[in-house]
Amino acid sequence: MRESGSSNPRLAGLTEERERDGPRAMVFRLLSWVALTRPLTAPAPKRQKCDIWTSCPPNTYAYRLLSGGGRDKYAKICFEDELLIGEKTRNVARGINIAIVNYATGKVIATRYFDMYEGDNSGPMTNFIQSAPPKSLLLMVTHDDGSSRLKEDAKKAIEALGSKEVRNMRFRSSWVFLTAKGFELPAGIEREKINHSDNSRNRYSGWPAEIQIEGCIPKEPS
Repeated sequence: MRESGSSNPRLAGLTEERERDGPRAMVFRLLSWVALTRPLTAPAPKRQKCDIWTSCPPNTYAYRLLSGGGRDKYAKICFEDELLIGEKTRNVARGINIAIVNYATGKVIATRYFDMYEGDNSGPMTNFIQSAPPKSLLLMVTHDDGSSRLKEDAKKAIEALGSKEVRNMRFRSSWVFLTAKGFELPAGIEREKINHSDNSRNRYSGWPAEIQIEGCIPKEPS
């Protein structure tokens, strides 16, 4: 006659353990086993203002300037997570796109674009730049061509704000520029880049790759 009870030592051990600890402990051990055996997944990275790579410290402004790329990838200017110029805001176009920001408040004062391929817009752009009040930030990006009708008066106005590349712009160069009027930005701030059209290495047919600068601008001490 077969003896009552299990002949399997492991089953017997589990039975004794269940009887000793109760169903709650068994559920806890089961959940622990599931947690240990499931593959670990890294948490999604936290989105930063203007989609820049690193978070800006307190008391700073986040900025990102992106030139246009090709015919259909429009230029963008983002400041403190607000899109000042771009396709979604419907205020970007061929030429040089400019945003003026109040440095003390971080609020946009004005945005405009100036076609540098057709029309006579170099003079109006010069007036717009010179109209920026003291303690302003000026953010400039090109889309498509920003140089063909760029005249000497505009080059001098931009150069006076600290640009090192405005005279190097050529047909369809990608260019971005951040500057300040009435005060100096800290030395470590990324403020200007340029990329020229070169048919041997252009990303797009007839256009160079877009370029960008980004970072954090210290706010005015209160």
